[in-house]
Amino acid sequence: MYLDQKVIWITGASSGIGEALALELAQYPVRLVLSARRKEELERVAALTQLPSKDVLILPMDMLDIESMSQKVDAVIQYFGHIDIVIQNAGVSQRSMVKDTVFQVYRDLMEINFFSVVALTQAVLPHFTQRKSGHFVAISSVAGKIGTPLRGGYGATKHAVIAFFDSLRAEVFPDHIDVTVICPGYIKTQISFNALSGDGSKHNQMDTNQAKGMLPEVCARRIVQAIIARKSEVYIGGWYEVMGVYLKRFVPNLVYRTLRLKKS
Repeated sequence: MYLDQKVIWITGASSGIGEALALELAQYPVRLVLSARRKEELERVAALTQLPSKDVLILPMDMLDIESMSQKVDAVIQYFGHIDIVIQNAGVSQRSMVKDTVFQVYRDLMEINFFSVVALTQAVLPHFTQRKSGHFVAISSVAGKIGTPLRGGYGATKHAVIAFFDSLRAEVFPDHIDVTVICPGYIKTQISFNALSGDGSKHNQMDTNQAKGMLPEVCARRIVQAIIARKSEVYIGGWYEVMGVYLKRFVPNLVYRTLRLKKS
């Protein structure tokens, strides 16, 4: 099997999709690296996987600490000997109109959702290139395909992620490195609670569509299936979000008119 004995590094592994991915991947014969800022939450997730302790490396990290990326990569290689798959899941959303958003919020969104992703990718890439093997998995969003109200900065960062990994996919093909971009729609996680408001504070509210969204366990299962199939780009969510991606491609004006009525 493709995942047999793979060393898989998940960022944002302490909750939401990242936690669900850890639990789903633990059903396979894999070794996991779990990263996020909160060590105690990583320890909780590690225990839930029920994997032997030697097969789980808890590696706390702040994605904004760009200077530490190379050291974190070295730590994983020192522990497991190599890295096979990196799932970049850490990130933050937004809930504010452009006219109400201070500029610093856009900088903060870009730092965590895009620049930190680029930095970790660049830190891991030499290792993958040397081994002529590896798999980057980037968790983007349907918002990276369709810009919607209240998510102007968030959508821009996720659009940037898609474009970055499209370029990388073409560049690393000769080195047998895979790139998979995942675009989830509404997933029932705490993402809207933790989203940034216009002044940079937490939104602290559950969106209606988020509350009705796909369970993170189902999302994680589909992501793992996409990784095994080594897909290039996958859309995961309800019919409404996924259909919107295709409508945007073929009848964009219909999508634009529909979004004018959208409130949340």
